[in-house]
Amino acid sequence: MAVTAAMVKELREMTGAGMMDCKKALAATDGDMDKAVEFLREKGLAGAAKKAGRIAAEGIVITDATADEKTAVVVEVNAETDFVAKNEKFRTYAADVAAQALKSTAANMDEFMAEAWDKDTSLTVKEALSSQISIIGENMNIRRYEKLSVENGFVASYIHAGGKIGVLVAVETDVVNDAVKEMARNVAMQAAALRPQYTDRSEVSEEFINHEKEILMAQIQNDPKEASKPEKVIQGMIQGRINKELKEICLLDQVYVKAEDGKQSVSQYVAQVAKANGANIKIVKFLRYETGEGMEKKNEDFAAEVAKQMGM
Repeated sequence: MAVTAAMVKELREMTGAGMMDCKKALAATDGDMDKAVEFLREKGLAGAAKKAGRIAAEGIVITDATADEKTAVVVEVNAETDFVAKNEKFRTYAADVAAQALKSTAANMDEFMAEAWDKDTSLTVKEALSSQISIIGENMNIRRYEKLSVENGFVASYIHAGGKIGVLVAVETDVVNDAVKEMARNVAMQAAALRPQYTDRSEVSEEFINHEKEILMAQIQNDPKEASKPEKVIQGMIQGRINKELKEICLLDQVYVKAEDGKQSVSQYVAQVAKANGANIKIVKFLRYETGEGMEKKNEDFAAEVAKQMGM
């Protein structure tokens, strides 16, 4: 069977092996893809194929920005272990992914993975990832990325705990100086620490509010003492609890963690800085990524893993 360029490309994506090695493997197995993978594995060349089933829930969150700071990107790149996540080679690769994502016009992750890799345009982003899996020796994944942009102002970024959490904050402002930039960084640190879900109440849907009201009403009805109260009082209780929740989940409504009086909200802090600098400032949006959030993490007993590898 004739070996085609498409077959070589497919095998290369599957295994991360070199192009010539893939061609030889396909020729040796008469074009049988499964046998070609086994051929490469036997030769120790199919690093990606034999690692692809492992859970990659560790990793790093990294940011990058344009020179004018008007556009920034936050990216999560995963690996299997925290040890590799701290490896300089892995971190350099993640920074290259962020640089590519910053320039990318891809509409989704599939389009992004199909792009030519800037560091070697003979490869796609997906092929370059397979190559890194073989080099680094663990399963890896470019999980997600997202951009923020502003026309008038800048996008601030903050990385916490060496890449465990990354935050972008889009700031519209007619004054950009050190004090305003420090404010934006403080707001980003607030988002990293307190995990808000929304920028402000305008982002909270009616569906969310109604759902929360239903839950609160059920809680009240399950408490005979509260359920016996007048309807007007019950509705007031529900609204009060909703307002309290919104102050916790909306970034600008949260109590500013550095507030000296323990009462100043983030929005009041922003307004204070704006007034002090003669500026018009608006926090437009934020993005918060935490490494591995929502992913299953594989926890294995180390002794059992060693025994398994030794065939005991």
